[in-house]
Order: sequence, then C-alpha cells, then structure tokens
Amino acid sequence: MAQRNTVLVAGSANLDFVVRARHIPAPGETVLGSGFMTFPGGKGANQAVACARAGGAHTRMLLALGSDAFAEPLEKSLLEAGVDARIVRMATEATGVAFICLSKDGENAITVAPGANACLRADHLPELADVSHLLLQLETPLEAVGSWAHSANAAGVCVILNAAPACVLPPELLADIDVLIVNEGELATMTGHNGRIVDAVAKLGNTNVVVTLGARGSCAHVDGEWLLQPAYEIEVLDTTGAGDTFCGTFVAARAGSSGFAEALRRASAASALACGRLGAQSSVPSAGEVDEMLRSGRESSSPEELRRYCGLA
Repeated sequence: MAQRNTVLVAGSANLDFVVRARHIPAPGETVLGSGFMTFPGGKGANQAVACARAGGAHTRMLLALGSDAFAEPLEKSLLEAGVDARIVRMATEATGVAFICLSKDGENAITVAPGANACLRADHLPELADVSHLLLQLETPLEAVGSWAHSANAAGVCVILNAAPACVLPPELLADIDVLIVNEGELATMTGHNGRIVDAVAKLGNTNVVVTLGARGSCAHVDGEWLLQPAYEIEVLDTTGAGDTFCGTFVAARAGSSGFAEALRRASAASALACGRLGAQSSVPSAGEVDEMLRSGRESSSPEELRRYCGLA
C-alpha cells in the first residue's frame, strides 16, 4: 500500500485584480484608487501555495483554468511554490477572476467571477492512494465538493473544509468532514447563531471546528476540548489571503504530524505574516519565516482574553 504523505487541495484559482483606495466604496459610491496590480489568487490556489511553502508534506492541487492569458500567471505561481498542479483545461470558459478593492487600513471587498472554477465536477477528483489530507473550500460547485468529501472520507483520507464563501452546509457534507475551518461570520451563517462562539459551535454537534478570529487569533473545539491561540502582532498592509494562508499552513502542519495546538500556532504566525504583505499568494511566508515569527513574535492577546471573548470564561 502506498505511503500517504500528500495533501490534495481541490478548489478554485483566480487572477486577482486589486485596486487600492482610501476606503471601500459604499453602494452607489465612486472612489478614486491610488494603484492597480494583478496577483495570482483564488481560495484553493492560495491554500495550496501556503501548504507547499509550509513544508511537511507533498502538495497537489485539482483546479480548472481557461485557455486564456489569465491562466499563465496562476500556473506559474503554483509551479514556483512547488505545487503539483492537476489542471482541468476548459476551452469554452474563461479563467476565474476576482475584483478586489483594498482600503488603506488593509481591509478588502471582493467580487468573484468563477469562470472555469464553476465547471469542476465530481469525476475530476484524482486518485487518492497517496493522499493523507483533502483540503476543500466553497468557490467550486457544492455538488462536486460534497462528492469529493464523501469519496475521500470513504477512502480513509482526513477531510478539511474551509466553509468559505459562507453557506448552510448539507448535513451529508458535514458528516464527511473531519475538521471544519470558518471565521466568525461564516460560523454565524452556518448555524444561524450570532451570539457567543461557544454556543454557535455547540450547534454543529460533534464536528471538530476551528474558528479564526481575525486580529484576536483563533480557537478550536476538538474532540470535546477547547484550544485557544492568540494572533501575532504585525503591521497590517493587506488582509487578502490571510485566511487562506492560515488554512494551508494548518493542514500542512497536521499532515506533517504536528498536534492540533502546534498547527494552530504555525497557522496563526503564517497568517499574521501574510497580513504584512500585498497580494494573496505573493504574501504567503516560507516555513523559515514562520519559525522566526514563532521565536520572536508577540501575541496580540492573552489566552484569558480569548477565553472571555469566545464565551468560555
């Protein structure tokens, strides 16, 4: 039997069109931007790059691209990061794109045109013989995501779902997930609960859940126990891709045999570093940079503060 040491990321790849502005426009408002750049992006591709740069396991990715010029920088970014890309080429669909307005304080507003991403199907899933972990998101068709999760679960693969963009998950998909990663807004959408995190997580039953809390850090409810991880302090330049960096780094750590708490530490440090740089994949740190942050970085809050915020005090 083949040794399982590969993380498979199945998901989206987009070319990001980024405009910097003083603030994100309100409905009907026009603002003047101060700069424009393009970056490789898409939740799936961002997470694959983060996983590959984190080290600890071979990273493979299933993605769909069009036969156009927008596909070229996406393929190049994956190749340079060391991702084994399994590309489904769509002759009649454009490569996915995202339009991002980035405010001076690092916050963003994003609109995605899925293009080829929307054409991925259940039968596009590669062989799983050497795969230990499958990392999924929700920028590809939900039917395909559900089928991939079910196939991987049946094959003994650990299935991690970053439930973004937010939606209410079918019960059968939730049953096939080993670890669910969400932010506070996504958790509220899934559970219909806008109160304490501890109460919202309780609505998910026995599912292992990681909740990212932005500048506060993250928490996890795993096998009935709570873990708390404060964020690391950084001067924020661009939050685009920080959550994806967290997910990819976390899964790489788990695939490399790190415990849950250590995986949260590494993911927290990596996502902080990503917030200090422009772009999504271009902001993902190396494993060495994460090590240095863990040695010298300051945590932004105490576990006691996180405990109170999550409703655990």
